[in-house]
Amino acid sequence: MLAYIPSPSEGVWHLGPLPLRAYALGIIIGALVAIWIGERRFQARGGRAGLIGDVAIWAIPFGIVGARLYHVATDPELYFGADRSAIDALFIWKGGLGIWGAIAGGALGALIACRRYGVPLWSVADAVAPGLLVAQAIGRIGNYFNQELFGKPTDLPWALKIAPENRPAGYLNVETFHPTFLYELLWNLAAAALIIAIDRRLKLTHGRAFALYVMFYTAGRVWIEALRIDTVNHLGPFRLNVWTSIIVFVLGLVLFVVATRRARRSGMSDEPVEPTDPVEPATPESSEAWRSRGAPTRSGCRRPRAPRRDGGLAAPCRVRGDGRPGVELRAHDGRRGWQPGLRHEARRARRAGRPRRRRVLHGGGGVHVGRQPA
Repeated sequence: MLAYIPSPSEGVWHLGPLPLRAYALGIIIGALVAIWIGERRFQARGGRAGLIGDVAIWAIPFGIVGARLYHVATDPELYFGADRSAIDALFIWKGGLGIWGAIAGGALGALIACRRYGVPLWSVADAVAPGLLVAQAIGRIGNYFNQELFGKPTDLPWALKIAPENRPAGYLNVETFHPTFLYELLWNLAAAALIIAIDRRLKLTHGRAFALYVMFYTAGRVWIEALRIDTVNHLGPFRLNVWTSIIVFVLGLVLFVVATRRARRSGMSDEPVEPTDPVEPATPESSEAWRSRGAPTRSGCRRPRAPRRDGGLAAPCRVRGDGRPGVELRAHDGRRGWQPGLRHEARRARRAGRPRRRRVLHGGGGVHVGRQPA
């Protein structure tokens, strides 16, 4: 019975002249799984089918470029200097992608895509947060095939055996090491399951699911980095990635607190909302009754306000130019003004020539979301 985990003999297979690398396969499969998870979660929140895939077309290339730039910037001695070739910085299939650069680059690409498609960035980030952890877990399998990023020597039953040519200097006589790739893989899967469970119970919005992703991942990265022995830059007593994890964890915590306060204060979701009730056409009676109450204007309406449940007053939505009122879909307190998503939905509706939903702020603080009849 083996008392260790054997390492694969090779991580590259050739299909004729085409090399098939386990590291690249891990990234591709992880990205596809993340898109699938994000699509299901985004649609469950009322989003458009296919949007996560559209955003991924922007986010993935930006993420790969950002990951490579971070790696080269933090380990320049591997590519610049004596006996080094700067062109090697382009060979990403040999390994060397920094997760922090991937997150930053991917976020930039996602932001550009969200602005182009007219959706809130945080609604997309919350939808894909668990999928990102699953993708990172799958990507760690590539480190296993490359026999890299392992930890300190150990004789535990799940120790990883490393070939002599892949052992760092000073450990040539040591055969088994901590499989830190496996630790991070299991940690990420557990964190993804926990985020999904919390989201089902609390309905995480406004970036809170993404903030949990950041905090869970960085918390695990701190203790995993403490086990690794690969050559990296240090800042004081800790590795550079440990300091980065601590800083990013604090930023994630701040984001979670701010997002939670914003969600409680607004009392509304930032998720895209699709109407579930059919739009009722305006009838001659309702139009005549509307006109009898006072001629409407473009700046507002003169219809008497109806009492709200919270004791305030809510006026109906802005009317069409012919004086007919729109049809109410839902109403809530409007202290936060425009709800993200509805603004962009109205823009998309105008382009598609569909009836659009509207929100109008009134003097009494009431907010009404409505739709103009066709």
